[in-house]
Amino acid sequence: MSEPTKEAVEAAIKGYKEPHLGRDLVAAHSIKGIEIEGGQVRIKVVLGFPAKTICAGIAKTLEEAVLKVEGVEMVQVDVTWEIKSHSVQKSLKPIDNIKNIIAVASGKGGVGKSTTAVNLALALSAEGASVGILDADIYGPSQPRMLGISGKPESKDGKSLEPMNAYHLQAMSIGFLIDEETPMIWRGPMVTQALEQLLNDTNWSDLDYLVIDLPPGTGDTQLTLAQKVPVSGAVIVTTPQDIALLDARKGLKMFQKVEVPVLGIVENMSTHICSACGHEEHIFGEGGGQKMSEQYGIDLLGSLPLNGHIREETDNGKPTVVAQPDSRVAEIYREIARKTAAKLSLQAKDYASKFPRIVIQNN
Repeated sequence: MSEPTKEAVEAAIKGYKEPHLGRDLVAAHSIKGIEIEGGQVRIKVVLGFPAKTICAGIAKTLEEAVLKVEGVEMVQVDVTWEIKSHSVQKSLKPIDNIKNIIAVASGKGGVGKSTTAVNLALALSAEGASVGILDADIYGPSQPRMLGISGKPESKDGKSLEPMNAYHLQAMSIGFLIDEETPMIWRGPMVTQALEQLLNDTNWSDLDYLVIDLPPGTGDTQLTLAQKVPVSGAVIVTTPQDIALLDARKGLKMFQKVEVPVLGIVENMSTHICSACGHEEHIFGEGGGQKMSEQYGIDLLGSLPLNGHIREETDNGKPTVVAQPDSRVAEIYREIARKTAAKLSLQAKDYASKFPRIVIQNN
């Protein structure tokens, strides 16, 4: 029996389209090595996004595909990942100790943006990344309550702040520095200055991703983010409702104008399933996120149901991804996280050559 060729093995690999990347692993430049010795084949796969819960499944799929190649007797597939720092706005450069910043935004309030942001951050962490979350909503900070964190951050040098920690997340919020019921009666310049200080004066520790939970709208905070914060990509949160989609489009166009790539859309409250009878109903409309995705040529990262447990768990300081990690809703959040990180890994230019101090860190 003749020895299998590298070309035949690659052809077999190309037959598998990785769902998060939307392409085969050869086209995604994720195949880092193919060794053939007799009938034994060893394949090294390195993904550009955290994928702890799916590595074994990818390996098994590739093994089954390559075993069908003539002459192959044994296949060993090693699947890992490494997260790189990706491109940001042209006038900015990445922040030390933060490889990628992902902004989570919405055109209007009440669409579940903060809940999505915290569960996205927790899902990225669950997939194996080092993650932080910055609560940029100065007027209405909600992350302290959602993460169940109380107390104030430490300052070892009197100038910078140590991030608070919960569920393996590093977190910072104006809510850690003021009483929960104290209103922030500040004008725009003070708000933007506070955002810059919270970002730059926090001692973030080797983050693969910093998720920024933005306030709703397209005002001062968003403009500051676009001009002064090196953002790798943005996620837009909306509901299927026409009025929410109208405002979500404004947020999307704002990011496009300031050259921040939109990684995709998350449609919240897509359906309601009656807890008593199980009847499913689209009470906020149907298919709005998909239509917006098709209209603007961006990905629909996922759709989440209107679920009372999601609200209860964040109110109680233990979001769904950690409160019910094996639930269907938690799996949707993890799928959204994998798609978000995979999209970022494909579309942005690697900054490693320009900034060697933040080169890849293997997981």
